[in-house]
Amino acid sequence: MKRMRPDFLVRVALVVSVLAAATLVTTSCASKTTTIYFYNWGEYIADDTIAKFEAAHPEIKVSMKTFDSNEALYQTLDSSSFDVIVPSDYMVARLVKEGKLYKPDMSAIPNNAKYNDPRLANLVLDSDPAVASQVFQYAVPYLYGTVGLIYNTADVPAPKSDSPADVWAPLFDAKYANRIGMYDSMRESVGVALNMLGYSLNSVDDAQLAAAKALLIQQKDTAKPIYGIDELKDKYVSDELAAGVAWSGDYVACLNKLTDAGKDTNQIAFALSKGTNFFIDFLAIPKNAKHPKEAQTFIDFLCSPGIALADSNYAGYSTPNLEAQKSLPAVLRDNTALYPTDDMFKTFEVYFSSDAIDSKYSAIWESVMAH
Repeated sequence: MKRMRPDFLVRVALVVSVLAAATLVTTSCASKTTTIYFYNWGEYIADDTIAKFEAAHPEIKVSMKTFDSNEALYQTLDSSSFDVIVPSDYMVARLVKEGKLYKPDMSAIPNNAKYNDPRLANLVLDSDPAVASQVFQYAVPYLYGTVGLIYNTADVPAPKSDSPADVWAPLFDAKYANRIGMYDSMRESVGVALNMLGYSLNSVDDAQLAAAKALLIQQKDTAKPIYGIDELKDKYVSDELAAGVAWSGDYVACLNKLTDAGKDTNQIAFALSKGTNFFIDFLAIPKNAKHPKEAQTFIDFLCSPGIALADSNYAGYSTPNLEAQKSLPAVLRDNTALYPTDDMFKTFEVYFSSDAIDSKYSAIWESVMAH
C-alpha cells in the first residue's frame, strides 16, 4: 500500500508565538555536538521547528531527509541509519512485528503522556492483538487525519446523517458526472466502496470485495470520476469538482487556497461517515539508531504544545496534543471532521497491511483502472 502525501499549503492565521516561546529553554553551549538524522514526510514540519530545537538544545543538531511513502521509508531502514522516523500506523505495526524499532524510555518523553490525546491508544492498529498492544510502547503520535467527503456546498446538499450510504452517495450519483474526484489510490478508493456497502475497510471476504469492485466500476461508468491526488484540490476550489474523497489535510489546504483567493471558505465542507479510515503518523526510533537518547529529546520537543501547534498548522493535519488544540481557531478546533468526538472515534477503522489485503486490493484497483 502506498499512501501519497498532498503538498500541504496551509497558512491559517494562528497565534503560536507565546506557546512556542514557552517551549524554548535556554541552554549553555555544549562542547560537543551530536547530529541526529530525521526521516520525515515532505512538507510535514514547520519551517523553523528544527531551528527552534537546535536553539533550545545546542548540543544536538538535526539533519532531515524526506520520503513520500511508507514503503520508501521501509526499504531504506536496513541500508541507512536514522534516529527518528515518521511511519504511519500500519507501518509501525509491521516494524514492531519485525523487531525493527527501538523501545524508548517513555519517561524521557514526558510531553507525550502529559499532552497527547489518550483516546488514540484505544484504536486497534493491527489484526494481531499482541502487536496492536505494543504500538504505543514503541512509538509516539505526531499528527493524525481522516478520510471523508469534500463537497461544494452550493452544488451538493449536506449528508442527512453520518451513515456511509448518506455520506458517500454523491460520489456515485450520475447527476454529478465528470465532477467527482477520486484518489488514484487503491486503499482510499476501495475503502470508500467497502464503507459505502457497510463492510470493513480491511475485508478479505471475496464476495464483499467483488461487490466493492462492481460498485467502483459502476461509478466509473455513470459518475465518470476524475482520478488524481494533489491536482484535485485546485478543482474543488475552482468548483470544477462538486464532491470527492479527501484526506482531512487536503480539506484544510483547500480552505487556505480559498482564503488566499479571497473567496468564502464556506464554499466547501467536509463530512465523515461511520467506519471511515483514521490514520496516525508516529514518531519512532529505529532499532539501528545511533543516538536514541538524543532522539528521545527531539521527540519530546515535538510533543510540546507550541511546537505541536505550529507543525499542525503548517502540515494541515490534526495534532493529538490537547493543549495545542486549545489555541486552534474555532473553525478548525470545532470541526468534528478534524477533531472527532468520542462517539466518532469508536467507529473509525485503521488500515491493516497483510499479503492478502495488498494482493486482493491491488487486483481490484487494476481491474477498475483498466475498465
